[in-house]
Amino acid sequence: MGGLATIARQAGHHVTGCDANVYPPMSNQLEAQGIKLVEGYSADQIGLKPDLWVVGNVVTRGTPLMEEILDRGEPYVSGPQWLAENILRSKWVLAVAGTHGKTTTSAMLAWILEFAGKHPGFLIGGVPTNFGTSARLADSRFFVIEADEYDTAFFDKRSKFLHYRPKTAVLNNLEFDHADIFSDLAAIERQFHHFVRTVPRSGLLVANGADAALARVLKQGCWTPVEHFGTEGGWQAEALDAETFRVAFAGQEQGRVRWGLQGAHNRSNALAAIAAARHAGVDPASACVALERFDNVKRRMELYGIAAGVVVYDDFAHHPTAIAATLEGLRSKVGKARILAVLEPRSNTMKLGVMKDAIAGSLAQADLVYCYSANLGWNPAGALAPLGAKAVCNDDLDGLIAAVVAAAKPGDQVLVMSNGGFGGIHRKLLARLNANG
Repeated sequence: MGGLATIARQAGHHVTGCDANVYPPMSNQLEAQGIKLVEGYSADQIGLKPDLWVVGNVVTRGTPLMEEILDRGEPYVSGPQWLAENILRSKWVLAVAGTHGKTTTSAMLAWILEFAGKHPGFLIGGVPTNFGTSARLADSRFFVIEADEYDTAFFDKRSKFLHYRPKTAVLNNLEFDHADIFSDLAAIERQFHHFVRTVPRSGLLVANGADAALARVLKQGCWTPVEHFGTEGGWQAEALDAETFRVAFAGQEQGRVRWGLQGAHNRSNALAAIAAARHAGVDPASACVALERFDNVKRRMELYGIAAGVVVYDDFAHHPTAIAATLEGLRSKVGKARILAVLEPRSNTMKLGVMKDAIAGSLAQADLVYCYSANLGWNPAGALAPLGAKAVCNDDLDGLIAAVVAAAKPGDQVLVMSNGGFGGIHRKLLARLNANG
């Protein structure tokens, strides 16, 4: 919604907004755009008298401001619908869907198009370092969007990506998530198939060929050409060393990428972005060169700071698969150095405990694990019991920070993982480490 506000502002509208809790980097982006933010959803905000209320999916019935809007018959619309009707209708939309990697792959794709001189518009669920903003309106015919399967609004329970109608669609992967709105994986697969139905026959689907759930989705019916990645005969990435990989399509080398990103998941993201960009007219060799200049996304293995010889990273990982992939990437970078994983199970799925049995296994690459256990409806200590003494749970944030600081030694790598602000733990960790050092 912050990115949407940015696009509306760039389109020439006067934009204000309200939210319960805003933190960097989005709060900084909104401020830079001159967008005034009001904390909370009080009914007196009806006095702003806008021409239109754009409603995000965190707003529910019972929210004071929303109830006032409904009582007065004020005009309102969901964010995805507003975007589709006012911005995307005339664009070649390149949409990136999947449980994991949407933000990174969207950022890669937007950067490849930018590097090729196509100057795309974009709306991404994070802040790509190459652009310094999560959203941009541009005169270009191309628009890159992170296509989320979460529902649209309290009055529209369809997945958000059904509004976008892409010409190029990436299907990165598919796992069970969002347990607060989906009953099982099959329910999510149905939404993905609805998404597939919106891609024209003149378009392209770029799909992870190694993903069984996506194979089931496409088996339900497909009317669009498909290019697979991650399988023989499609797009493939071969790691040549820790920083270099070869890109091939249909058995033919297309280029090589040398970069600082780690992990097989990032190579997979790169393949999807290269394939989608090729559909938009970018030569794969040029795309490979662009990726060598890709600076990742804020909160994706972002170096937050170093204090007393201890390196602190920030990462958005919150699903067991993403946690495992993030740790695997960091391990490949730091070798035998100790990794201290600090986790906040904050997503709705994690809070419900649906993934609790997979958490211990996802943290296997860490030497020590610290879990913030406040506001959970299940016992994290029990879930992490297979890790033995290397796992610590604490429902007091200051106590958790104290435990990490007490254990940290010069050369350690502290990986903080949360899809929220985590109480400013990164800054507090660095301050305490400096004070102790």
